[in-house]
Amino acid sequence: MSGKKKIIWSCRGRKIDCAERTLVMGILNATPDSFSDGGKFKSLEKGVEHALEMLQSGADIIDIGGESTRPGSEPVQALEEIERTVPIIGKIREQSNCLISIDTMKAEVARAAVAAGADIINDVSACADPAMAAVVAEAGAGLVLMHMQGLPQTMQEDPQYGDAVFEVRKFLEERMAAVMQQGVAEEQICLDPGIGFGKTDEHNLALLNNIPNLAATGRPVLIGVSRKSLFGRLLGREVHERLAGSLATGVFSVMRGASILRVHDVKESCDAVRLVDRLRFQG
Repeated sequence: MSGKKKIIWSCRGRKIDCAERTLVMGILNATPDSFSDGGKFKSLEKGVEHALEMLQSGADIIDIGGESTRPGSEPVQALEEIERTVPIIGKIREQSNCLISIDTMKAEVARAAVAAGADIINDVSACADPAMAAVVAEAGAGLVLMHMQGLPQTMQEDPQYGDAVFEVRKFLEERMAAVMQQGVAEEQICLDPGIGFGKTDEHNLALLNNIPNLAATGRPVLIGVSRKSLFGRLLGREVHERLAGSLATGVFSVMRGASILRVHDVKESCDAVRLVDRLRFQG
C-alpha cells in the first residue's frame, strides 16, 4: 500500500486516510420509524449499549440519526431530533474516542451534536439548510454530502434522470463547490451518491457500477446499501433477510472504489471488508 495515493478526510482535527483501509460506519437509529430497526434503540440506554456493541464489533464510525429518511417518512422538528440524539452522543463520547457522526439535515441539530462531541455531519440533503455549511466550517467537522432527488416523503414516486451517473456527480460537485465557498475545506468532504434516495433499481445499479466516476473527484466515497429495498425487489427478501445482498454489494462497492460503508450488520461487514482489503492490497 506504500505507493497508494492518500485520500485524507479531516474530521475535527483528525486526519483519516481513507485509502489505507475501508471504514465501516455503524447505523444507530434513535427513531421510532426507521425502515429496518425503528424503535429498537430510541432510548438512551439502548442506544448507547448498541453503539458500544458496534464499536466492539469493529465499527470505525457511529452514525446517529433522530429522523427517519425512509421513503414516505415524515419530518421531525429540530428540538425533538436533538432530544433523541444529543444525549446518546454525549454518553458515547464519555466512553469512547471513536468517530461519531450525526445524521441530520438541520444546522440547529448539527450544532448541538457537535457541541456534544460529534465529529462528522452526515447530511442527506447536501447542505440544503443554508446555515449548515457555517456549522461544518466552524467546527472543522467531517461532512458527508449525499444526493437525493426530491424529499423523503415523495422521492420514490417517479424518479427521472437523463443520465443518473452524470447528474449525481454534477450535483455533488456543485454542492462541494458551494460549501467550500462558505469556508468548508475540501479535506472535510465525503461524497455519497444516495443509493435508494430518489432512484429506481436501474439508477442504483448504474451508480454502483460507476463508483470510480465519483471517486475520480478525489474525495472519499460513502456507500449505504444495508438492507435496502433494492434487495427486496432483486432477491425477493424481507428486510431481515438481506444480509447476503448487503455484504455482496458492499464488497462490490469497495472493489469499485468506495472508502466507507454505512451498515446495520457491523460484525459481518467488518469481516467482509477486512478480508477484501487484505486481498486488494496483498503484495
